[in-house]
Amino acid sequence: MGPETTIEARRLAEAREGGVPWKRWGPYLSERQWGTVREDYSERGDAWSYFTHDQARSRAYRWGEDGLAGISDDKQRLCFAVSLWNGRDPILKERLFGLDNAEGNHGEDVKEYYFYLDSTPTHSYMKYLYKYPQDAFPYAKLVETSRERRREDPEYELIDTGVFDRDRYFDVFVEYAKASPEDILVQISVHNRGPEPAALHVLPAMWFRNTWSPGGMDRPTLAQLRGGPAPRAVRAVHPGLGEIRLSCDAAVPLLFTDNETNTERIFGVPNRTPYVKDGIDDYVVHGKHGTLNPELVGTKVAAHYRLDVDPGECRIVRLRISAVAKDGSDRPFDGGFEEILRARRAEADEFYRSVIPSSLHPDAANVMRQALAGMLWTKQFYAYDVDKWLAERGSGRFAANHKESPRNEQWHHMYNGDVLSMPDKWEYPWYAACTSPSRCSRSASSIWTFPKSSCA
Repeated sequence: MGPETTIEARRLAEAREGGVPWKRWGPYLSERQWGTVREDYSERGDAWSYFTHDQARSRAYRWGEDGLAGISDDKQRLCFAVSLWNGRDPILKERLFGLDNAEGNHGEDVKEYYFYLDSTPTHSYMKYLYKYPQDAFPYAKLVETSRERRREDPEYELIDTGVFDRDRYFDVFVEYAKASPEDILVQISVHNRGPEPAALHVLPAMWFRNTWSPGGMDRPTLAQLRGGPAPRAVRAVHPGLGEIRLSCDAAVPLLFTDNETNTERIFGVPNRTPYVKDGIDDYVVHGKHGTLNPELVGTKVAAHYRLDVDPGECRIVRLRISAVAKDGSDRPFDGGFEEILRARRAEADEFYRSVIPSSLHPDAANVMRQALAGMLWTKQFYAYDVDKWLAERGSGRFAANHKESPRNEQWHHMYNGDVLSMPDKWEYPWYAACTSPSRCSRSASSIWTFPKSSCA
């Protein structure tokens, strides 16, 4: 069978020739937006200090969003990602953590274990793995030890801290399967690899990128849907997307807040809204009341699953993201859910059999498949209007009191609002002119293989 005869190839043809939006939703959400040059409005151009990882949970981004195992539409108006809490961490695990240039003995460096295991070109099927310690994530230890190391020393990695000793961690597999271009099944499989029972809070989150604060655009809304076919559901309404529904497979609490900066925490200025970006973190981790909207509306929401997982056990969470069925007869978790998931896995197998040479050893074929899947997973939505960015920081060409910009002063013509392919989602694209190619090149990759994630 050639690649052109597979079901996935037919989807590609439909997208290319018929305008069927198979690629409208995909893994376009970065896993790090903090510390990037787009978010840097500092005087000296120190992006790392201007917008830190510690601020990220509380501070709304200007140009993009981030999350773990996340997806968004191709204009990143509506986002979905997985948040986790092991009951010991000081914050929710919502995005990748790493060192900035001043902290790492070899410069910036992500300190997480996450793996892009599978994806088809239309993202009709995707699979991701995140390894989450059951003990407190050693944020301070990673920074302090790395700062002490010399350039000649090896990097201090997360596994070196001992936090994975005795296999005390969760394997969190996230799978996406498209029933149609606007109907996405989500399955989260949580495995306890440790020797003792362990609790895990799984908080699948949906939110709108904040496009209303800087530009005065109409504010979209999220609200709990009452009387729907799912035990719990959220109705998302956006002027550019229409109505989208997030359905949960259990009657779990829905935690609503707004994707707005907690200016009181970040800048010492009173908040303009009582419900801010870190409201869910404050409620779940710190037990604060009054940080969630009791009206069950907002621009950011998380479904709160509390799982007790025995040693060797797997627990499953299922959700569905879909355009509202016109006849109102949708049943998001009927018998068809598992059938669709199995079909998309089989179609992914079929597609890769058609493109990977049959002469390859199975191990080599698996490496090739995961490498290709990694390239597909690391596509990012990248918005950057440099002329607007310069104007916002007082460096516009016609500003009355023009301030010199630390970067991009001559790049007024540059604009991007598309999906770009990147080496990985810890990295980010930015415009640069280099005199020495060796100083501007960077390459790193690793391919791991893993046991199957089935809970059977």
